[in-house]
Amino acid sequence: MSTLPIITLPTQASSSGGCEGTSTGSLNVATLYSHNSAAAASGDSGSDAPRIETSTAISPDEQGAPGQRDHNGKLYIETVGCQMNMLDSELVVAALRREGYELTSQPDDADTILFNTCSVREHAEHKIYSALGRLKHARKQRPQQVIGVMGCMAQKDQSLIFDRAPHVDIVVGTGQMAEIPGLIKNARKDRERALAVSLDRKAGTRREVSASFQSYDPLREPEMRPSPYQAFVRIMFGCDKFCTYCVVPMTRGPEQSRLPSEILAEVAHLAGQGVKEVTLLGQTVNSYKCVENGKTWRLSDLLAAMHETPGMLRFKFVTSYPRDMTDDLLIALRDLPKCSHYIHVPLQHGCDDVLSRMKRGYTTAHYREMHQRIKEYLPYSAVSSDFIVGFCGETEESHQKSLEAIREYRFKNSFIFKYSERPGTKAQSLFQDDIPDEVKKRRNQELLELQNEISEEDNAAFIGREVEVLVEGPSKNAIKKADSSLKEQLTGRTRCDRIVVFDGNPRLAGSLAQVVVHDVTPTTLVGSIVTREIQHGSSSLLPILV
Repeated sequence: MSTLPIITLPTQASSSGGCEGTSTGSLNVATLYSHNSAAAASGDSGSDAPRIETSTAISPDEQGAPGQRDHNGKLYIETVGCQMNMLDSELVVAALRREGYELTSQPDDADTILFNTCSVREHAEHKIYSALGRLKHARKQRPQQVIGVMGCMAQKDQSLIFDRAPHVDIVVGTGQMAEIPGLIKNARKDRERALAVSLDRKAGTRREVSASFQSYDPLREPEMRPSPYQAFVRIMFGCDKFCTYCVVPMTRGPEQSRLPSEILAEVAHLAGQGVKEVTLLGQTVNSYKCVENGKTWRLSDLLAAMHETPGMLRFKFVTSYPRDMTDDLLIALRDLPKCSHYIHVPLQHGCDDVLSRMKRGYTTAHYREMHQRIKEYLPYSAVSSDFIVGFCGETEESHQKSLEAIREYRFKNSFIFKYSERPGTKAQSLFQDDIPDEVKKRRNQELLELQNEISEEDNAAFIGREVEVLVEGPSKNAIKKADSSLKEQLTGRTRCDRIVVFDGNPRLAGSLAQVVVHDVTPTTLVGSIVTREIQHGSSSLLPILV
């Protein structure tokens, strides 16, 4: 195997808009994987983005028609992490499909294997390294197979991945996704290993580092989205908050906003393909700010412009930062009927001392004031949160304050994580990870049980009521079997992102429907469809704000 070339590929900073380090590039056609959280999801600590707890392999059924292309063999891709990772995987798959790759759900059948990785939790990294270890023997049987590691762990560990797994061919960071097709081709042709990563945060000026994190939002065919009616749209990436426990500012780079014209063009393109719901993505999505053609755009301005898109029924966004929850954004949500009233805005802890050690940038008083404003503008809104248990120095008294916060705010759901010390973070160098794992597990379970209890109580208030549901399609985890050949269990979400399951015709997917709620769980409303009112491609019904 040849000497390893180290590739760091900065791009020219944008000159077409006034956003420092703004990403520019080709039109993106993005994808939504439904945010199917539990009422209280559990795991190890991470960034503010809700995490997907299990890795997923993209199904061959989601790959779209190959068209007239050269055949480059079979591709297997496995993804661990948040919605941003899921989107990145979809975009890489789209690019490789255009190069003639065929998807397979079996790694044993693959000519190319990619792992899109997460670094916010130690468990996620162990999972990837274990998977790489299992491939070592198989690689000997298939010497032409190409194995690649991409994403946050690739940006963080870089050449260490080659040290731990010498059979890996390419390592590609979050800002170099566009290089993957060429790197795979070179690896197969020349057996040349390659490392393509962006600059370290301290390796250059902000503009230089930002430019090295390339925007990757290419156009793709609608068949390559797993849902024809839902899509992710990235409006910004990177993070400048530097919480002491979090690696995301290092793995995703400086905070950057995409140009509004690009975003709006993408949304219009999606609407033309039949998409009904768009979820806007960003590490701190409500921090969005960009100047284009002399106008300063914020998230509220984007939502107002998107709201005019014909055919779109709903807009959501994740994840929000508490100190950037502005009145103009809440007013936009109140006044724009297509905007969801679901807001994911992590508190992380109920104790000010812990928040200070986390360097979250706000106090519990700040969060309380923000939450009060949300409820003043949006009385029926649903707010969700993240919590970290067992952070350095957490006492039983401070843990009780997190329990009190869940009781006070009655979150729709919470993502609850055990603290996981991450190399390179300030918390690792400043504090001792001094909470035993058994204590972390107990505290995690206590928050989990309380959140589930509150979620079920609040959901029970909807029994006997009608809710408006954007129908997503057949339920993958049916609670009961459909009772007619013309019906099967469908799933959808209310304007406040509550999951609703009910029996109905699969042709209702992509429509707004009225459902009467009969039963609930902590995570789900169970009901039956009201057949008198169904909306296709229009949001003229007055929304029920649940």
